[in-house]
Amino acid sequence: MPNIRVDNIEINNFKNVKHGVIDLTSKKQTASVLALYGQNGSGKTALIESIEILKNAISGRKLPEYASALVNLDSDHSTFTFKFSITDNLDVTYLIYKFSIKRETVETIELTDKIAYTAIFDEVVSISKYSNGKSVSPLKPLIDTTDGEPFGPQTKYRALIGKDLDTDVIVAKKLAYKSGTSFIFSNELLSLIKNNADEDIVKPLFDINAYGIKNLFVLSIRDSALISFDALPLTFRIESENQGASGKISIPINGNGIIPEVFYDLLIKIIKSMNVVLEQIIPGLNVGVKSLGEELLKDNTKGIRVQLTSIRDNKSIALKYESEGIKKIVAILQLLIVIYNNPSVTVAIDELDSGIFEYLLGEIMRIISEHGKGQLIFTSHNLRPLETIDKSFVAFTTVNPDNRYIRFTNVKTSNNLRDFYYRDIILGEQSEPVYEPTNNRKIAYAFLKAGDVDGA
Repeated sequence: MPNIRVDNIEINNFKNVKHGVIDLTSKKQTASVLALYGQNGSGKTALIESIEILKNAISGRKLPEYASALVNLDSDHSTFTFKFSITDNLDVTYLIYKFSIKRETVETIELTDKIAYTAIFDEVVSISKYSNGKSVSPLKPLIDTTDGEPFGPQTKYRALIGKDLDTDVIVAKKLAYKSGTSFIFSNELLSLIKNNADEDIVKPLFDINAYGIKNLFVLSIRDSALISFDALPLTFRIESENQGASGKISIPINGNGIIPEVFYDLLIKIIKSMNVVLEQIIPGLNVGVKSLGEELLKDNTKGIRVQLTSIRDNKSIALKYESEGIKKIVAILQLLIVIYNNPSVTVAIDELDSGIFEYLLGEIMRIISEHGKGQLIFTSHNLRPLETIDKSFVAFTTVNPDNRYIRFTNVKTSNNLRDFYYRDIILGEQSEPVYEPTNNRKIAYAFLKAGDVDGA
């Protein structure tokens, strides 16, 4: 697979982001890192959730129902534009995927109720190609579902589909819409294209589809919340000589975790790989996997009851008794290892700093940004990484919903970006304010008034 990166993200009318654009390209280091900072409720999580929606779309998976509830209240739909670079030796293909989402409903079989779902519509994929730095073909739409039925341009439609398959394509488009999946990246359309189109023309589509399934990972707030309920959302990508595996498995860590037998050996490999790094960043700590016996699963296949343990000085305790920070590190560490080693992996993590010691977080970010190969996108409240990673890797949210994301200008090499950020909060030297100021007297009075129960 060629190396694939997300180069640019544009978000419109999604949550509290009416418009926001972030460029993720950097020529300074091999790794691509974006750290997004800002006050609460300013659009950080919206960025990660937009990437989560992207992953589902390009993987041909159904969008989660809650996605439609995230559409900005002043609009009936949200629109996203993602620009990818696909690098294969000296050839670079740029693919731009634009699509919208909205809330739809479908009647149940009994016709007594309606089920809500998130529909994808107005999809457009455009492609341009370069070789040795020179343009081979300019940016043009390959598939445009807003142009004609079932899609345009007509010249590209015939090149991709051929003849006598119009009905199949129309059916595929309607099925995708009603099932809340992407039409362009649906299995039905991709199968039709694969059987009829020139491979060189459509290869970028299949590259992006495979990237979404195997190499794009998102850890949301919902994943972090699982840790508080004694479940470890273990996201992984493992390569071996003959095969690779990637995905996410939730391991209950309260002693009641049952996993399919086929996953057991994979879990052992994941933990073994992770321990190599874990014992360096938290000296003396290893994670173990204890088998508590076999059980049959609901589908009558064999399962294994496992317990994750924390091992220090050859003494084990259940991992559930470790701190939230340790559990968070265990949950994300395997992906950080993959980012360090694989240039075609993208990981987006919301609130990366949650529960993690700030100095350790800063050092890990420094190592990945200076020596890593993949792409990391994360939000954080902890300002320590501002002092350790390259300033070109940092973006900030603003208080302006029509221009949610900016990078600081006039930052000198000698500037401490953490201090620079604090100064801008006070002086407002950037093009957009990055903090909505509060009034301490009003806050103090509000506390006083809230405590006066009888007078309330």
